[in-house]
Amino acid sequence: MPDFQPMGRMLLMVGVVCLIGGVLVLLAPKVPWLSRLPGDVAIERPGFRVYVPLTTCVLASLVISMVLWLIGRFR
Repeated sequence: MPDFQPMGRMLLMVGVVCLIGGVLVLLAPKVPWLSRLPGDVAIERPGFRVYVPLTTCVLASLVISMVLWLIGRFR
């Protein structure tokens, strides 16, 4: 009989990550400074709007990298 324990752990971790992501998406509108960081580019013209969140993406990448590093360190 095959061992499904590693696959079960992986599915559980994917579920936890999805749960945390969903909570963050729900709470994001309550943090007004998150989408207005210096370095985020917003261009608005009549009938045209472009928003490029460069600084927000770098900040999110740093936070995700630190969390994954901590998980790997204590694993």
